[in-house]
Amino acid sequence: MVFPRPVKAVVFDMDGLLINTEVLWREGMIEAAKAIGLDLPMDAFKRMIGTPAARTREILHEEFGAGFDVDSYLDDAGRRFHDGLDLENILKAGVIELLDHLDAVGMPRAIATSSPHEAVEAHLTPSGVLTRFDAVIARGDYERGKPAPDPFLNAAKALGIAPEDCLALEDSHAGVRAAHAAGMMTVMVPDLLDPTEEMREKCVHVAESLHHVRQLLA
Repeated sequence: MVFPRPVKAVVFDMDGLLINTEVLWREGMIEAAKAIGLDLPMDAFKRMIGTPAARTREILHEEFGAGFDVDSYLDDAGRRFHDGLDLENILKAGVIELLDHLDAVGMPRAIATSSPHEAVEAHLTPSGVLTRFDAVIARGDYERGKPAPDPFLNAAKALGIAPEDCLALEDSHAGVRAAHAAGMMTVMVPDLLDPTEEMREKCVHVAESLHHVRQLLA
C-alpha cells in the first residue's frame, strides 16, 4: 500500500486508538444502566463512540427519555470506568513502537481527541507518552467536535503542516468522518467498531493495529 502523498505528520485519536479505554467505558455504562433497572443497547453505545459529550447526552435522552437524569448516570458510569482503569497497562499494542519510528524519522505528531485535557494528562502521563507529542488538541480547543473536521484542522495548524499532508489515525466512525472532512489521509485502526463500506471509502487504508501502521509508514 502506498500513501497518495508523502506523510509529513501524524495526528492520533486517543481513546480506542492510543489507549484501551472504550471497552471500560462500555462496561461502565452498561453496568450503570443495569443498576437503575435499564438496558443500554449496544447499538446506542456504539453511536456514542468518538462523539462529543453533547452528542452522548442526546443519544442517552433518545434511549431513556427526555427526563432521564443523564448527569447522575454518567457520574456512576464514570466511577465504574475509573475503578477498572489500569494506567500502567493502558496503552494499545504498537503505540511505543510507532512513536519510536516517528522519532527516528523526525516526524511531528499530535493528538486530536474528544476528551478533555484533564483526561489526556491523567491517561497518558503514567506511561510517559504524553511528552512525546508535539501538540494536544482536546475538548475546549475547537468549536465543533467530531465528526466535524475542527479537531484535526486545529491539530494540523498546531503542527504547522497542511492537513492534506497529515496522516490521521482513528478507530471510530465519527473520527474517520472528521479526519476525512479535514482532508487528511486517514487510516482506520478498528477497536469496537467494524469498518463499514463508508469507512473504507473515506480511508486510504484499514490497518489491523498500530504495528501495521508502523509498517505502512516504514
